[in-house]
Amino acid sequence: MIELKPLSKEDVIPFYTWINDEEVIKFSLSLFQRLTSKEQIDAWYEGLFDEQNTYNIGVFLRESGELIGYAGISGISTLNHSGEYFIFLGDKSQWGKGIGTKVTQEVVTYGFEVLQLNRIMLTVSELNYGGIKAYEKAGFTVEGVLKEACYRQGAYHDKIVMARLRSGYSLKKK
Repeated sequence: MIELKPLSKEDVIPFYTWINDEEVIKFSLSLFQRLTSKEQIDAWYEGLFDEQNTYNIGVFLRESGELIGYAGISGISTLNHSGEYFIFLGDKSQWGKGIGTKVTQEVVTYGFEVLQLNRIMLTVSELNYGGIKAYEKAGFTVEGVLKEACYRQGAYHDKIVMARLRSGYSLKKK
């Protein structure tokens, strides 16, 4: 169904459409709310390749090779063996097919097995029901709530803090 592989500089093109679609960016990075021009998106995207302490990976459809989003772990601390998970599925036609759960599981596996992390956390808007469902299916549990930490659609919303610990992770044979 999907394949995770490194992004290339040429993969920026779908982001022009995705970042300018209010529905797609509704629960995404606050930064995406401010990117409006091709030049701004290019500058942000170019910066992905220079980020330190971040694992970025493209999400591609296996059959067509089409990029449908990206995911990864940011803020990787080698001292604390921790990082923050993120996912951005820009292709709306792929929503609701279990791809978010699959990507989350694969990135978490990479985080624990390759990056040797002990803790992977995330924050998610309380209104992002699909995201919460995918994270729970991938083994994340709620740790707390950041009250009114997100402003979307003219109102403040809570952000839910979720995490997955290595101690609750079992190595699976593929």
